[in-house]
Amino acid sequence: MNIHPQAIVSPEAQLGQGVTVGPFCIIEPDVVVGDHCSLASRVVLRSGTTLGENNTIYEGTVLGGFPQHTRMPERLGRVEIGPGNTFRENCTVHRSLHEGSTTRIGEQNLLMVNAHVAHDCVVGNQTILANNTLLGGFVTVADRAFVSGAVAVHQFCRIGRLAMIGGCARVVQDIPPYVMVDGRSGLIVGLNLVGLRRNGYSAEEIAQLKTAYRLIYRRGLRWVEVLEQLQAEFPSGPAADFHPFLSQGTRGFVQERRMPPGATLKLRRASDDEHHEEHRKAG
Repeated sequence: MNIHPQAIVSPEAQLGQGVTVGPFCIIEPDVVVGDHCSLASRVVLRSGTTLGENNTIYEGTVLGGFPQHTRMPERLGRVEIGPGNTFRENCTVHRSLHEGSTTRIGEQNLLMVNAHVAHDCVVGNQTILANNTLLGGFVTVADRAFVSGAVAVHQFCRIGRLAMIGGCARVVQDIPPYVMVDGRSGLIVGLNLVGLRRNGYSAEEIAQLKTAYRLIYRRGLRWVEVLEQLQAEFPSGPAADFHPFLSQGTRGFVQERRMPPGATLKLRRASDDEHHEEHRKAG
């Protein structure tokens, strides 16, 4: 264990083996730090925080801060963070609003500069929250989702597995698994095909997801019919994730971006192409 002499560590905190604590860090009582965690300078671990092993925390990060709420209860919940995460500079993660509840972050996640995780959020494993990402209270982010820079996610929204959200998007409804959201419009623009391939999904699994995607967004079915057919046609495989996700939620679901007929800008006329071809033959 290596604790800088200018750090303040409560004797009531529990630090594991091989922990490094940099200068000007503050570790309050009722904090558990797992083996081989590394805290750079000015890191603050507030009471009610539990860290798994091998977490790396950069300058200015505050974990376990009070919820930002106008009616603060006397007894708060906790923050529990799994192993192998990286918190870059100035990240903030807040405790759960109610005693007995927990703000949870899984394992091997990357939270980039200024990422904020509000009270009662649940973040899965191997996600990326890019610079200035803001998660409101009670947001859920499933495994391997990618949330780009300056994305703001409204309270109680859910982000599905391997979804990718473009930069500066405003998320006010649930985003299903495996899809890609355009940052400008905030609407779905297809499957996250690059992410699926990089994560080892087979051609057959991707084809199944494409079929399920068309069922949801392209066939014009009533919502109850969409759910019935998803359950009947995709009982297994990655597309089986759609039915349970779409059967739940309180804020509705992000829709697909559709280009209106004739929206494509035509740069040439057909007559121009015919004239060019005649000129080429004549020359």
